[in-house]
Amino acid sequence: METSKDAVDAIIEQWAAVRPDLDTAAMEVFGRIFRLSRAMSDRMEKAYARFGISRGEFDVLATLRRSDAPYTLSPRQLSATLMLTTGGMTGRLDKLERAGLLRRSPDPHDRRGLQVTLTDEGFRLIDEAVGAGLAAQTAALSRLDDEQAGQLADLLRELLGEAD
Repeated sequence: METSKDAVDAIIEQWAAVRPDLDTAAMEVFGRIFRLSRAMSDRMEKAYARFGISRGEFDVLATLRRSDAPYTLSPRQLSATLMLTTGGMTGRLDKLERAGLLRRSPDPHDRRGLQVTLTDEGFRLIDEAVGAGLAAQTAALSRLDDEQAGQLADLLRELLGEAD
């Protein structure tokens, strides 16, 4: 399978011209991962914008949806899962609550705590948005066959295990 040259190839060639002593194999891999991440982030933002939410807001709703019925977590659990500060989480929760996609209520087991629950509208919206996001991701993977996509997933899992 012949592949066409991309922007990373051009960068590698430039480094080879000025610093032929460098081993740029890692740059070839991670340069493409960074570019792919940026491109997919843009695609995902567009997919979710149709539903009036950002990717960060999608993450909050999706985390609640994945928690299964009654789709309730504490703000602390959400912050930990999404690796957000409490301030960052509060801003997202405020916007999503104003939009009627979730509600905050006192925690019946801890009078100092809160619970965040997905509303019926939030449930409907996140189920549609996750489908739209998966469609965008599937379209991006369509250049690969199922075996290649599986190999890529396995290789990336291996790299992520090394990074953690």
